Amino acid sequence: MPDVLDVMNAVAHAQSVDEVWDHAVRYFRGHGLARATYGFTRFRRERSVGDPDDLLFVSSYPADYSRLYFQGGLYAKTAMFRWVTQNTGTCTWRWVEEAALKGELSPQEMEAMKVNRAAGVLAGVSISFPEVSARAKGALGLAADPGMSHDDLDVLWSAWGKEIEALAHLMHLKIVQLPMANRRRQLTERQREVLEWVADGKTAQDIGIIMGISPAMVEKHLRLARHALDVDTTAQAVAKGTMLNRIFQRPAHAGMNLRLVG
Repeated sequence: MPDVLDVMNAVAHAQSVDEVWDHAVRYFRGHGLARATYGFTRFRRERSVGDPDDLLFVSSYPADYSRLYFQGGLYAKTAMFRWVTQNTGTCTWRWVEEAALKGELSPQEMEAMKVNRAAGVLAGVSISFPEVSARAKGALGLAADPGMSHDDLDVLWSAWGKEIEALAHLMHLKIVQLPMANRRRQLTERQREVLEWVADGKTAQDIGIIMGISPAMVEKHLRLARHALDVDTTAQAVAKGTMLNRIFQRPAHAGMNLRLVG
């Protein structure tokens, strides 16, 4: 089993979300928490996490469950989703079963619990990360391996919880610094460049001279960038591109291909 400091150092030096996720999941797996899900949004509003196409979701579950959980919207029906959207910190899943026995879960939360039970998802822990922005939210779910009970999870967490939680927080802080891919079309190099020049206060004519293209071609790249980011104005495209870390990228990130669920 790798030392947690070695894993954290690897995460700190990682250059992509995939790389960060792979390092973290290997460590979680070594502690009986092989099934992990992570989600992050910068577009939260009240009880909504925003347009699903703008969210980052990664998972180490089998593909069928990952599609059901994310694309099928199962995550939003779970009691733990309610908990992470209303709280910050760490919470095991024991309370979900206790709340179900007391009749304190909603019908859709009860149905989600049944689906998870059928998939062997019983004991586990959720980490709801603290955020500076009111519109940002990140959370990690770690399911105990099949056959583990809530008591088994409590024993595991008492022994390794601090290390796992520290790694999870570093993982989250690293991921939010990296370019976020989503299900929308990615920006091309030219689209990124024109948005960056707009952010620097340049006009279409200025940008055309700098890039050696016509103002009409600049406008075409801006239109395609707005479409790729699903916004109406260029100012919105600059803002959203910045929020998703999709402009002003270092060269190592410019052509990256992030693995997404779906």
